[in-house]
Amino acid sequence: MIEAVRPLGLQLRVGMHTGECKVPGDKYSGIAVHLGARVASAAEPGQVLVTSTVKDLVVGSGIRFEDLGPHALKGVPDERRLYGPTS
Repeated sequence: MIEAVRPLGLQLRVGMHTGECKVPGDKYSGIAVHLGARVASAAEPGQVLVTSTVKDLVVGSGIRFEDLGPHALKGVPDERRLYGPTS
């Protein structure tokens, strides 16, 4: 996605997390949604960041990650370790 929109002059910041969501009506909510949004906010333009939850779920896929260390995310209790995919 990041490479696909670059010719359009756009830069995406992507944050990925997975967890249980609430669906009251037609909107998603819950800590997993909030955490994903905060991870995206921590990313630089053109960067993908994932939580340790996502990293652990893709073990064996061949995707490698760079450990970017713990991050304090606004409105999220405790620091979260974030990773950037390298391949």
